[in-house]
Amino acid sequence: MTDVLILTAVELEARGLARELELGRLSRSPFPVYERSRGGVRLRLAPLGLGARLLAERWPFLAADFVSPLVISAGTCGALAPELGIGDLILPESVLGLAGERLNVTPGAHAAAVRLAGDARTGLLLTSSHVVATPEAKAERFQATGALAVDLESAVILGWASRQGCPSLVVRAVSDTAGQRLPAELVGLVTPEGKLLASRVLTLALTRPSTISHALVLRRGTGRALKSVARVIAALAG
Repeated sequence: MTDVLILTAVELEARGLARELELGRLSRSPFPVYERSRGGVRLRLAPLGLGARLLAERWPFLAADFVSPLVISAGTCGALAPELGIGDLILPESVLGLAGERLNVTPGAHAAAVRLAGDARTGLLLTSSHVVATPEAKAERFQATGALAVDLESAVILGWASRQGCPSLVVRAVSDTAGQRLPAELVGLVTPEGKLLASRVLTLALTRPSTISHALVLRRGTGRALKSVARVIAALAG
């Protein structure tokens, strides 16, 4: 049995990927976990919150019956390179961490994913401590690092996987472009634990209706990105 552990930031990403990958919800889990076993491959998926802040807490449950699983940091990312479009796949060889450290994915897993994806971009991904929300900030990060895109979790996940002796991979896709602005109100709709604040969504719709158009664009972008990510993971799983 080959074990694959797929880790996202927010619950919305986890639900979307679970739906695309046809994973069932584990009823015995104290937090959202999705799983399936097929053809000798066991996939397990769970959210870890923004910045993977719940990784240490949730790892014992997630990896209890796994043997050196392939750990995949999966989900959306924000484009820094101006040529990237919504849904474009990013399969980085390396991730630039919060302290400027460079973490590498497992070469064999990366080569297999690139071969199966076909149209993915490779190179460097940046992990940030906060959402990079404006075109100006994205341009500054691109100029300073050369990273194609940015997320909040991958460096944390890769570092953890390395310390556990597990192979690792990053499969991300673009949900917002380099020229796209993310209003602060939208960023605040997700808790640090990765939960969507439904009550705040309703309040925002009533008090700041102009923001809803941005939310719909981001929702469509997230949906396209998750489909791209799921396609690669499904191909890896066989």
